[in-house]
Amino acid sequence: MSNKNAQMEAMDKDTRQLFLYEGKPSARLYVPMAIQHVIAAIVGIITPAMIVGSACNLPPDERALMIQSAMLFSGIVTLLQARPLFSVIGSGLPVITGASFAFVPVLNSIGGTSGIAAIIGAQFIGGFIAMLFAMFLKQIKKLFPPVVTGTVVFCIGLSLYSVAVGYMAGGTGAPDFGSAQNWIIALITMAACIFFANFTTGVTKLGSILFGMIVGYIIALFSGKVDFSGVGPANWFSLPQFLPFGIEFQPDAIVSLGAMFIIAAVEMIGDFSAVTNGAMDREPKLKEIRGGILCEGIASTVGALFGGLPTATFAQNVGIATTTKVVNRRVFTTAALILVIAGLVPKFAAVLDTIPMCVIGGATISVFGSITMTGIRILTKGGLTNRRATIAGLAVALGMGISTVSGSLAGPGIPNWITSIFGGSAVVVTALVAIILNLVLPDPNGEKKQDEKEEEEELGAVPASK
Repeated sequence: MSNKNAQMEAMDKDTRQLFLYEGKPSARLYVPMAIQHVIAAIVGIITPAMIVGSACNLPPDERALMIQSAMLFSGIVTLLQARPLFSVIGSGLPVITGASFAFVPVLNSIGGTSGIAAIIGAQFIGGFIAMLFAMFLKQIKKLFPPVVTGTVVFCIGLSLYSVAVGYMAGGTGAPDFGSAQNWIIALITMAACIFFANFTTGVTKLGSILFGMIVGYIIALFSGKVDFSGVGPANWFSLPQFLPFGIEFQPDAIVSLGAMFIIAAVEMIGDFSAVTNGAMDREPKLKEIRGGILCEGIASTVGALFGGLPTATFAQNVGIATTTKVVNRRVFTTAALILVIAGLVPKFAAVLDTIPMCVIGGATISVFGSITMTGIRILTKGGLTNRRATIAGLAVALGMGISTVSGSLAGPGIPNWITSIFGGSAVVVTALVAIILNLVLPDPNGEKKQDEKEEEEELGAVPASK
């Protein structure tokens, strides 16, 4: 008898329903579990919108609008993942989705050079790329074995460090950028996040980033760093606006963000596999994976028209599900409805936008660090061979090197489109180099065959090896 079955035998009938996807537990049980998931996800949902809005120099009211759309579409996508539309759009798995940090480096690069309208256009097309990935899942997935995905995720984490440090210093362009006050608040916020994550239990441990930000926000409030001027004019209820930031279709932005949609889809496969293996004692079905990625693609395309950001599954919520084994559909439906309601209240989004940049930086640097470590774990699964080290080392070196040396791809003889696509994004260069090296380098130890076998098991094509 498995540990999960043993635990269920010791529980009353109502509680056991939480561990069944189609179970019918009472509200006193599933509502607190839903709130727990919202607490764990809320920072990850709103922070990318705040970061990208700042990179695009949006005024407070437009940043609040982006936060509002991010929450609304996170809720809608989570609802579709729990209750698939037409049994096709959605995974039918216990996952929470939201605006993804993985997209932030590329979104910042596009926004800083071309503006928010170019982001919207690239995201609109990028959603279709994700849909195509879902349709040709088996064929395309072979280009992204662990050595490639691990390298890319590692690079995403590295490229986000400068973002976090910039915010810890107060936000680039702020009059008091780099001040002692900003750094003190940021470091206290970071310390609070570490404390809640490592020295507490229950909800405060699971929501350590949120509670750490609350501590930092209180300190910032008493330090005079919180500006409430944008809260008063905000409405209590509002439907999302159609194309609030406009839309532009720029080929270089589309290529850069399109590559990220494929990478995010590969990450989603990992999350689907983690939640089914860890909480449901089985492998994910091909239909579930395809429906989940298709759902994210459609949501990103539609969301772009209303000022939302690209969405993906949240690993922290997968972690909660695999730890608690609570997979009941009602939990995730309720969490989705909470996010939808929050996304229809501009006043709430305006309040969230008052969080100072130094608080966001202090809270998110640990998140970005965990992204880097996730990349390393993926990359080194089964051992770090010379071949994997060569692929990862060269790919990250070129990606990070080119992106950090301004103008390195802008000299005579280099077309503007190369500069635009590869000159500002470490992630795109790293992904391309890793894919090429994985295809051309000799494979004396048979790593590719082993990766292909694991992919087939992951997609449910063959029985999983024990």
